[in-house]
Amino acid sequence: MDDQGLKLAVPTRRSLLAGAILATGAAPALAQTSPAEVVGRFHAALIQVMRDARRLGVRGRYERLRPVMEAAFDLPAMTRIAVGPPWNRMTPDQQAQLTQAFSEWSIASYAKNFDGYSGESFVTTGTTPLQNGDQMVRTVLNRPNDAPLQLNYLMRRMANGGWRIVDVYLTGSISELASRRSDFAAILREGGADRLTAELRRRTAELLRS
Repeated sequence: MDDQGLKLAVPTRRSLLAGAILATGAAPALAQTSPAEVVGRFHAALIQVMRDARRLGVRGRYERLRPVMEAAFDLPAMTRIAVGPPWNRMTPDQQAQLTQAFSEWSIASYAKNFDGYSGESFVTTGTTPLQNGDQMVRTVLNRPNDAPLQLNYLMRRMANGGWRIVDVYLTGSISELASRRSDFAAILREGGADRLTAELRRRTAELLRS
């Protein structure tokens, strides 16, 4: 697969590798860790899932990744960012349903595509503080049969003092959430929040179908 696949809203295996920085502990444990440590734990968890991928199967990978992703990513914030301005016109129930559907789809996308290990490794190269208080963790994905890939992770401090991922920048500058917002915009125009929720649930079921 070439790097063009990294731009898809539903990640391919390579884009998932590119976006892979999951923390392995429960959320409270993350409160005392730095952004780079969250990234490092995500790497370790991802590599283990890749090593066990065939034994686990897609549903087993989903169950393994779910608590890891919920600890490392701020999935509710990512849902709001991916939806954009239409979010503020939704009811609280629509927002809750869409957040659940987006989270499950995101996890299922990773589970579907973490289908093996061929010697990939990750290196964290530095952290840059941003003016708004966020931090950008810079990493490189080393691939045995391809050129290294730069990956930047936008980290945001949570109310409990911990850090979570709120976006992934492929090749250092391509926002995953910007790609998803473009994908979601047409669906929202067609049928609003309920239509997008139904579509994400459909995608999730298809990804988890063996």
